[in-house]
Amino acid sequence: MEIRPFRVAIPQDSLDDLRSRLDRTRWTSDIPGDDPGYGVDLGWVRRLAGYWRDGYDWRAAEARLNAYPQFITEIDGQDIHFLHVRSPEPGALPLILTHGWPGSVVEYLDVIGPLTAPQRHGGNAGDAFHLVIPSLPGFGFSSPLTGRGWSTARTAAAWVQLMRRLGYQRYGAAGNDAGSMISPEIGRLDPDHVTGVHVTQVFSFPSGDPVEFDGLSEQDMAALAKLQWFMDHKFSFNQLHSQQPQTLAHALADSPAGLLAWNGQLMGEDAMGEKGLDDDFILTNVALYWLTNTGGSSIRFYHEDAGAPRAQEPTTVPLGVAGFAGDFSGIRRFAQRDHQNLVQWTMHPEPGGHYAAHLEPDVLADDIRAFYASRR
Repeated sequence: MEIRPFRVAIPQDSLDDLRSRLDRTRWTSDIPGDDPGYGVDLGWVRRLAGYWRDGYDWRAAEARLNAYPQFITEIDGQDIHFLHVRSPEPGALPLILTHGWPGSVVEYLDVIGPLTAPQRHGGNAGDAFHLVIPSLPGFGFSSPLTGRGWSTARTAAAWVQLMRRLGYQRYGAAGNDAGSMISPEIGRLDPDHVTGVHVTQVFSFPSGDPVEFDGLSEQDMAALAKLQWFMDHKFSFNQLHSQQPQTLAHALADSPAGLLAWNGQLMGEDAMGEKGLDDDFILTNVALYWLTNTGGSSIRFYHEDAGAPRAQEPTTVPLGVAGFAGDFSGIRRFAQRDHQNLVQWTMHPEPGGHYAAHLEPDVLADDIRAFYASRR
């Protein structure tokens, strides 16, 4: 039950070792022409690795994280790191925000202000939230995994326990990427206390029955096309993570340039659509994996989830979806099949891509506030 205060304090010799490894990178051969079909471009990795070595400031990122209260507590045998940022508003609604891979708690730093103090960001004080932002088990400061079985369902159960440990009796859950899978499961496990779930994707896919495609809306057809593009161009990581994560883990633990390239496959411009990510955001996320040596343990989530049993019944807690241009956000017909209380579905034209909390924080915060306005 102990909750221990935590501050990020990476030893200087770890940063010196990182710089030395980047200095000694042995680069792969280049591919003539410009063909993203081969994977992450050598020029992109070399440019970012050079900035990581000579310009990027980890200490600034560390200070930004340490500007917020952070803690560690043990749940189900695993240390869990989390930010706990309480709003100054006494009636604020507790909200647990969950990231995914290759993101981290850094995804949500830009929405902390708009959600905890909305009156300073064009909102009303009555729409404020107390925020709990955990690092997924085996990710970042939640330390490398101490055991097996950390799937979506087990993580959701840990988050339910975390919110109870913090004394929250009524709360909301929101997430992105893996967080968009975990958050609905929190509602499934704790429906008497979860007032609603808000996500940026719904991973509800066709069952294989051709009848399911009859009369799909134009918006659903566009989402299906985006899903097909992703399956054709980006989904190889999922198969490798799901089947043999430990094989790749050795390389991710030994080469910062390799970790940058592997994690960067979902942070490059071709994965993001119209609006690319800034270098500091990419490197802060990658550096967090590197400096905690969790590149390998983080990808086990896919393996554990692939072998875990699936809930067969639809969720019943109110669900809201906020999609952004450049990302696959879901196919509404299939989402309604798996979530019988889908009450808000907004596809934003803003190019927030897969990291809307960073690229469009005000738009996402507005959507979250609107969803919970009648569920406090």
